[in-house]
Amino acid sequence: MNKYKTLGIATILFSACSFGQSALENLPETIDASQVFVFYSHGYIVEGDNPTPVHDRWGVYDFPAIKQHLSDPNYQLIATHRAANTPPFDYAQSLASQVSTLKAAGVPAHNIFLVGFSRGGFITAIASSYIKDTDVNYVILAACTSGLARNEDITIHGHLFSMYETSDTVGSCNDVVDRSPESITSYQEISISTGEEHGAFYRPIDEWVVPVKQWIHGQMANHG
Repeated sequence: MNKYKTLGIATILFSACSFGQSALENLPETIDASQVFVFYSHGYIVEGDNPTPVHDRWGVYDFPAIKQHLSDPNYQLIATHRAANTPPFDYAQSLASQVSTLKAAGVPAHNIFLVGFSRGGFITAIASSYIKDTDVNYVILAACTSGLARNEDITIHGHLFSMYETSDTVGSCNDVVDRSPESITSYQEISISTGEEHGAFYRPIDEWVVPVKQWIHGQMANHG
């Protein structure tokens, strides 16, 4: 079976409005090994104190609304508000440490998801290099730059779902995957065309929230 797939957005029959338990800032003190854990890493503009910063071209980045729409009754969402100018490699190491904590508590690797947009997607890719577990799941949103494709120190491992906006300057993850295909367990990618450039992921619109949640649920069902 070809592990490289392209999803058609027209085939997605899923509601983005199935809100669940509130997002956490960090791992819970008591870890339920039967739960699924999803980490969301926001873009660079949100780093600091303001959860709804405004970009002069792309408008408001609505971090609280994104957390609400990504929340789901079937998994625990963890979405940390990073401090200003957080070093990406340091934060990626922190994510990898949290994944290690979950696995040590008995959470199966296939029940762990890391989702990241832009700078958060870059961090997610770095974290995958540290984690090196081919059963962990990753979602990268508009983060596969040419710089990431050339950086041989960053190798994605596991199941990867990629999404990009066709009007954006950041495109497909194919070059990133082609650099180290042996570490990718499965790879699916779609593009969306909202005309909103990088700002397409600044707010929880159905065009990206729906397929992300559908892919997460699909991965969960594969191990159900």
